Amino acid sequence: MASIITENLKFFALFFRSRDVMIFNGLVALGTVGSQELFSVVAFHCPCSPGRNYMYGLAAIGVPALVLFLIGIMLNNHMWNLVAECRKRALKNCSTPATFLLFGSILGRAIVAPVTWSVISLLRGEAYVCARSEFLNPSAFLDFPLGYGPDSMARFSCPDTPRNLIPFKDEVIRRLKYESQFLGWILIAVIASAAFLLNCLHHCCSPLSYHQEAYWKHYRYAEKDLFNRTAEVHAKVLAANNVKEFFGFVALDKDEKEVVSQYPVDEAQTSPEWQEITGVYLYRENKGFPLYSRLHKWAKKVIGNGTDPNGREMALLAV
Repeated sequence: MASIITENLKFFALFFRSRDVMIFNGLVALGTVGSQELFSVVAFHCPCSPGRNYMYGLAAIGVPALVLFLIGIMLNNHMWNLVAECRKRALKNCSTPATFLLFGSILGRAIVAPVTWSVISLLRGEAYVCARSEFLNPSAFLDFPLGYGPDSMARFSCPDTPRNLIPFKDEVIRRLKYESQFLGWILIAVIASAAFLLNCLHHCCSPLSYHQEAYWKHYRYAEKDLFNRTAEVHAKVLAANNVKEFFGFVALDKDEKEVVSQYPVDEAQTSPEWQEITGVYLYRENKGFPLYSRLHKWAKKVIGNGTDPNGREMALLAV
């Protein structure tokens, strides 16, 4: 029984790891939906005034989307690898298609939350109704009373609608929500189509076979996991050595003593070594052998792009 449970846990771990981008995007979208619902209940209050309605409605949709977009950019590791690459190498090792693909990868992940926010806002329709109500043409409604302009139309989205206009309120809001939801569905169709086409383009232009690309993905996960865990241990051992050098002893618990004794550390890596493994990396081959990361390239002592007359560069996929 224990072995069956262990195997099932391994299967689920591999399943979710192989779909981490999809799951991450799903969680981001769900979090955005929850935030949008909370915002609509707590913070959204249409000013019911010509000029202000339009600006407030646009701000209610656009400003949170912009903030979510910037947060997505800041939380993307590719962004900071790109910054490091520009600062140290000015992207001189990146071809134009590879640079475009890298920017696309950064933007693609960053727009998940803002697009979700915009779509949910349009499907709910509250911000759109607030923004568009003042621009409605009263003559478009049958038997609409004369003498009412933008001041009155702007109040259709608010509780204090003029008494003799209340019979038209449901029709006005229904039309505006129809427009808003239609735009929302169009946005969903455009985004889904773009995602499908880009995914097809990615697989068609990839110089790697499906199995090698899957292997490269597993390698990146394994290297990142091992690097982070090893860096944590290395930093702790180095810190323990320095503290002991200063005080003459270091206060360690039993597990930490085992780690320090098991993994001796003399010195930290030099800054040039850190620079070599930091930045944008594009899949390359050297003498027919793949170089799956900057760390892999550093370990093989390959200098420059790793290309020579006997090797070739495959700079179409950005990590």
